[in-house]
Amino acid sequence: MTTHPAAQKFALHVNPAIVKLLSALGHGRVYTRAQGTKLWDADGNEYLDGLAGLGTANLGHNPPRLLERVREMLGDDTPSVVHAGIAPHAAELGARLSRLTAPLTRCLFSTTANEAVDGAIKLARAATRRKAILYCKGAFHGTGIGGLSVMGYGRLRDPFEPLLPQCYETEFDDLPSLDRALAQHKPAAFLVEPIQAEAGVIVPRRDYLTQARDLCHAHGALLVLDETQTGLGRTGSMFAYQDEPGATPDVLVVGESLGGGLVPVAATITTPDIHERAYGRIDRFDLHGSTFSGWALGCRVGLATLDLLEEDGLVGAARARGEQLIERLRDEVANHPFVRGVSGRGLLVGLELGPTIPRSRGLLGRIVPQLVDLVSKRVFGQWLAVRLLDHGILCQPASQQWNVLKIEPPLSITEPEIDQIVDSIVAVLGEYTELRPLLTDVGQRLGIQLLSGWL
Repeated sequence: MTTHPAAQKFALHVNPAIVKLLSALGHGRVYTRAQGTKLWDADGNEYLDGLAGLGTANLGHNPPRLLERVREMLGDDTPSVVHAGIAPHAAELGARLSRLTAPLTRCLFSTTANEAVDGAIKLARAATRRKAILYCKGAFHGTGIGGLSVMGYGRLRDPFEPLLPQCYETEFDDLPSLDRALAQHKPAAFLVEPIQAEAGVIVPRRDYLTQARDLCHAHGALLVLDETQTGLGRTGSMFAYQDEPGATPDVLVVGESLGGGLVPVAATITTPDIHERAYGRIDRFDLHGSTFSGWALGCRVGLATLDLLEEDGLVGAARARGEQLIERLRDEVANHPFVRGVSGRGLLVGLELGPTIPRSRGLLGRIVPQLVDLVSKRVFGQWLAVRLLDHGILCQPASQQWNVLKIEPPLSITEPEIDQIVDSIVAVLGEYTELRPLLTDVGQRLGIQLLSGWL
């Protein structure tokens, strides 16, 4: 597919490195059509989507009723961006979101999660008059300057230093570490994901968020939850924190899934008190905003997205299909010699891969144990994703933990389609029970040159 004209133009004018990488990994396809849970490439091959646009397409691709409403929206004369008056659709979406997140009832709109995270950092600093921000090792909050400042991966963060000052890392799911960091740095806020998706779908202890909230308040800090990947039904609740009594944050980041996978819209939601402290005075009302924050089409699509989530029962469906997916994976492959575990909640699921047999067994394990570790960490997830493409399943590893295959399909996925994903994983893994043939296939499929580069 990398010979497709679109791929050639992308390499010339957008990002040549990613075209080379996709080609080396076997993912260099050009997808030309999408509907519901399915994608089709330029050769007409059909795929079941296990990515959902990195969680943005919770409703599925091009949901017909949402498209119908968008066509109606585009056919009227509603002004799109007007900052010299009241934006009625932003008001309506704010009221609708507030009913879902009360007591968080004040909304700051943006177009992307990057913007929404920036908005949360600004809000916390303005409301508390403090500067420091705590974030977690393994955190992923976007690649804007604000998001990079609270990025838990040096490879992504370091080339852009210096970033925002006074951003400090602490351990995820470690309350004593958080307590110490709060006492030492006296931060404005602790910014955290309810589930660390890109770190390998790491699910914390059940009361982690509640305890973190109590610790933050004891130290005068705000708890900020980034629900870009976990929000709007993904985990089987409208928001992941709502599964845990007492975990209501002070600030909530809602990502691009609010736009139904069609238009960019996101939000930062907080309490009236915090918003008043930050921006309540006449001389502070305009300290945050952007040209397209609260734009009409984005807010109208956001309202329609919330309608369809409710009308189609997709939050409950995500819980049921997620339980099916996790239970079947644990039943079918948990004891496989190259599966280390299954984690997740709802339709955000991680399959951790890597040898569970002792490294000393077999000639390869004795001679080059470092290669075994390398392949486990850097290659296994991509290898399985490539093999699943042969079965018509599109998945990817967690972006910062390539030994974890992340399964994140649209919430509209059906019971037979969940079985199709699991059956395909079982079929691929069933071909390999020893390390040597697996590494041979990895080398052939992903390329010796690529492996050498990682080495």
